[in-house]
Amino acid sequence: MSNKIVIKAESRPETGKKGSKKVRREGFIPGVLYGIEKNVHFSVEPSEVRHLIYSPDFKIVELNISGTNYDCILKDVQYHPVTDDIVHLDMLGLIPGKPIKLEVPIRFKGQSPGVKLGGKLSQTLRRAKVKALPEDIKTELFVDVSKLELGQSVRVRDIEVPEGMEVMNSSGIPVATVITPRALRSAAAAANKEK
Repeated sequence: MSNKIVIKAESRPETGKKGSKKVRREGFIPGVLYGIEKNVHFSVEPSEVRHLIYSPDFKIVELNISGTNYDCILKDVQYHPVTDDIVHLDMLGLIPGKPIKLEVPIRFKGQSPGVKLGGKLSQTLRRAKVKALPEDIKTELFVDVSKLELGQSVRVRDIEVPEGMEVMNSSGIPVATVITPRALRSAAAAANKEK
Protein backbone atom coordinates (compact mmCIF):
# COMPACT_ATOMS: atom_id res chain seq x y z
CA MET A 1 0.00 0.00 0.00
CA SER A 2 1.56 3.25 -1.13
CA ASN A 3 0.84 6.70 0.26
CA LYS A 4 0.81 5.54 3.90
CA ILE A 5 1.29 8.16 6.59
CA VAL A 6 1.95 7.68 10.29
CA ILE A 7 -0.11 9.62 12.83
CA LYS A 8 0.58 9.52 16.55
CA ALA A 9 -2.37 9.73 18.94
CA GLU A 10 -3.15 9.00 22.58
CA SER A 11 -5.97 6.81 23.80
CA ARG A 12 -8.59 8.69 25.79
CA PRO A 13 -10.46 7.02 28.63
CA GLU A 14 -13.26 9.57 28.82
CA THR A 15 -15.75 9.29 25.99
CA GLY A 16 -19.03 11.05 25.25
CA LYS A 17 -19.66 14.79 25.00
CA LYS A 18 -18.02 15.66 28.30
CA GLY A 19 -14.85 13.74 27.46
CA SER A 20 -14.69 15.25 23.97
CA LYS A 21 -15.09 18.78 25.33
CA LYS A 22 -12.24 18.22 27.78
CA VAL A 23 -9.99 16.97 24.95
CA ARG A 24 -10.83 20.05 22.82
CA ARG A 25 -10.17 22.39 25.75
CA GLU A 26 -6.69 20.89 25.99
CA GLY A 27 -6.08 21.72 22.32
CA PHE A 28 -6.52 18.22 20.91
CA ILE A 29 -9.00 16.68 18.47
CA PRO A 30 -11.10 13.76 19.76
CA GLY A 31 -11.54 10.81 17.44
CA VAL A 32 -12.77 7.24 17.26
CA LEU A 33 -11.37 4.29 15.37
CA TYR A 34 -14.09 1.80 14.47
CA GLY A 35 -14.47 -1.22 12.20
CA ILE A 36 -12.10 -3.29 14.30
CA GLU A 37 -13.04 -5.66 17.16
CA LYS A 38 -13.59 -2.86 19.64
CA ASN A 39 -13.89 0.89 19.03
CA VAL A 40 -10.83 2.82 20.20
CA HIS A 41 -11.25 6.42 21.33
CA PHE A 42 -8.24 8.67 20.88
CA SER A 43 -7.08 12.28 20.92
CA VAL A 44 -4.64 13.76 18.44
CA GLU A 45 -2.80 17.07 17.96
CA PRO A 46 -4.22 19.16 15.07
CA SER A 47 -0.74 19.39 13.48
CA GLU A 48 -0.61 15.55 13.22
CA VAL A 49 -3.66 15.35 10.94
CA ARG A 50 -3.34 18.54 8.88
CA HIS A 51 -1.57 16.82 5.95
CA LEU A 52 -4.21 14.06 5.98
CA ILE A 53 -7.28 16.31 5.97
CA TYR A 54 -6.17 19.27 3.87
CA SER A 55 -4.94 17.20 0.93
CA PRO A 56 -6.58 16.17 -2.35
CA ASP A 57 -4.76 12.82 -2.12
CA PHE A 58 -6.15 9.66 -0.60
CA LYS A 59 -3.95 8.26 2.13
CA ILE A 60 -3.78 5.08 4.16
CA VAL A 61 -3.06 5.89 7.80
CA GLU A 62 -0.93 3.97 10.22
CA LEU A 63 -2.52 5.28 13.41
CA ASN A 64 -0.32 4.83 16.45
CA ILE A 65 -2.56 5.04 19.52
CA SER A 66 -0.43 4.98 22.68
CA GLY A 67 2.06 2.59 21.06
CA THR A 68 -0.38 0.28 19.21
CA ASN A 69 -0.49 0.56 15.40
CA TYR A 70 -3.68 0.32 13.37
CA ASP A 71 -3.99 0.58 9.58
CA CYS A 72 -7.02 2.71 8.80
CA ILE A 73 -8.53 5.38 6.56
CA LEU A 74 -10.14 8.71 7.35
CA LYS A 75 -13.90 8.18 7.12
CA ASP A 76 -15.36 11.45 8.37
CA VAL A 77 -14.31 14.86 9.68
CA GLN A 78 -16.65 17.11 11.63
CA TYR A 79 -16.01 20.85 11.66
CA HIS A 80 -17.22 23.57 13.99
CA PRO A 81 -20.03 25.47 12.18
CA VAL A 82 -18.60 28.89 13.06
CA THR A 83 -14.82 28.55 13.46
CA ASP A 84 -14.29 25.71 10.95
CA ASP A 85 -12.01 24.03 13.50
CA ILE A 86 -11.95 20.24 13.36
CA VAL A 87 -14.07 18.96 16.24
CA HIS A 88 -14.06 15.19 15.64
CA LEU A 89 -12.46 12.49 13.47
CA ASP A 90 -13.84 9.09 12.48
CA MET A 91 -11.26 6.54 11.34
CA LEU A 92 -12.15 3.18 9.80
CA GLY A 93 -9.86 0.27 10.61
CA LEU A 94 -8.61 -1.89 7.74
CA ILE A 95 -8.89 -5.62 8.32
CA PRO A 96 -7.03 -7.85 5.82
CA GLY A 97 -9.49 -9.91 3.80
CA LYS A 98 -12.47 -7.67 4.66
CA PRO A 99 -13.63 -5.45 1.76
CA ILE A 100 -14.35 -1.78 2.40
CA LYS A 101 -15.91 1.07 0.42
CA LEU A 102 -13.94 4.27 -0.06
CA GLU A 103 -13.44 7.18 -2.44
CA VAL A 104 -10.18 7.66 -4.33
CA PRO A 105 -9.09 10.55 -6.57
CA ILE A 106 -9.24 10.22 -10.36
CA ARG A 107 -6.16 11.45 -12.24
CA PHE A 108 -5.60 11.97 -15.96
CA LYS A 109 -2.89 10.57 -18.16
CA GLY A 110 -2.01 11.52 -21.70
CA GLN A 111 -2.44 14.76 -23.60
CA SER A 112 -5.83 15.56 -25.09
CA PRO A 113 -5.76 16.67 -28.77
CA GLY A 114 -8.81 18.83 -28.00
CA VAL A 115 -6.86 20.68 -25.28
CA LYS A 116 -3.96 21.25 -27.71
CA LEU A 117 -6.47 22.91 -30.06
CA GLY A 118 -7.46 25.35 -27.33
CA GLY A 119 -10.16 23.40 -25.49
CA LYS A 120 -10.33 23.20 -21.69
CA LEU A 121 -10.38 19.87 -19.84
CA SER A 122 -13.16 20.15 -17.25
CA GLN A 123 -13.27 17.45 -14.56
CA THR A 124 -16.79 16.77 -13.28
CA LEU A 125 -16.05 13.70 -11.17
CA ARG A 126 -13.01 14.07 -8.91
CA ARG A 127 -13.32 10.89 -6.84
CA ALA A 128 -14.56 7.41 -7.66
CA LYS A 129 -16.45 5.28 -5.15
CA VAL A 130 -14.69 1.92 -5.01
CA LYS A 131 -14.87 -1.34 -3.12
CA ALA A 132 -11.70 -3.30 -2.40
CA LEU A 133 -9.87 -5.44 0.09
CA PRO A 134 -7.36 -3.41 2.13
CA GLU A 135 -4.47 -5.22 0.42
CA ASP A 136 -5.80 -4.23 -3.05
CA ILE A 137 -6.36 -0.52 -2.35
CA LYS A 138 -4.72 1.86 -4.78
CA THR A 139 -4.63 5.49 -3.67
CA GLU A 140 -5.57 6.89 -7.09
CA LEU A 141 -7.22 5.79 -10.33
CA PHE A 142 -6.33 6.88 -13.86
CA VAL A 143 -8.28 7.70 -16.99
CA ASP A 144 -6.61 8.19 -20.37
CA VAL A 145 -7.53 11.47 -22.11
CA SER A 146 -5.11 11.14 -25.06
CA LYS A 147 -7.94 10.53 -27.58
CA LEU A 148 -10.29 13.30 -26.39
CA GLU A 149 -11.21 15.79 -29.08
CA LEU A 150 -13.13 19.05 -28.56
CA GLY A 151 -16.56 18.36 -27.04
CA GLN A 152 -15.76 14.74 -26.14
CA SER A 153 -15.98 13.14 -22.67
CA VAL A 154 -14.43 10.28 -20.75
CA ARG A 155 -16.79 8.35 -18.51
CA VAL A 156 -16.58 6.13 -15.44
CA ARG A 157 -16.39 3.06 -17.73
CA ASP A 158 -13.13 4.51 -19.17
CA ILE A 159 -11.35 4.49 -15.79
CA GLU A 160 -8.47 2.02 -15.62
CA VAL A 161 -9.53 -0.22 -12.74
CA PRO A 162 -6.71 -2.16 -11.05
CA GLU A 163 -7.24 -5.83 -10.23
CA GLY A 164 -9.08 -6.32 -6.95
CA MET A 165 -10.89 -2.98 -7.08
CA GLU A 166 -14.49 -2.45 -8.15
CA VAL A 167 -15.85 0.98 -9.14
CA MET A 168 -19.31 1.58 -7.65
CA ASN A 169 -20.25 4.71 -9.67
CA SER A 170 -22.60 4.26 -12.63
CA SER A 171 -20.51 3.53 -15.76
CA GLY A 172 -22.10 6.27 -17.88
CA ILE A 173 -21.26 9.20 -15.56
CA PRO A 174 -18.87 11.68 -17.24
CA VAL A 175 -15.51 12.10 -15.51
CA ALA A 176 -14.20 14.91 -17.73
CA THR A 177 -15.11 16.77 -20.90
CA VAL A 178 -13.03 18.87 -23.30
CA ILE A 179 -15.00 22.12 -23.43
CA THR A 180 -14.79 24.26 -26.55
CA PRO A 181 -14.06 27.88 -25.52
CA ARG A 182 -16.46 30.56 -26.75
CA ALA A 183 -13.80 32.18 -28.99
CA LEU A 184 -13.25 28.86 -30.79
CA ARG A 185 -16.99 28.28 -31.13
CA SER A 186 -17.58 31.71 -32.70
CA ALA A 187 -14.59 31.26 -35.07
CA ALA A 188 -16.03 27.88 -36.17
CA ALA A 189 -19.49 29.42 -36.63
CA ALA A 190 -18.02 32.29 -38.67
CA ALA A 191 -16.08 29.83 -40.84
CA ASN A 192 -19.29 27.86 -41.47
CA LYS A 193 -21.21 31.02 -42.50
CA GLU A 194 -18.58 31.90 -45.11
CA LYS A 195 -18.96 28.50 -46.79
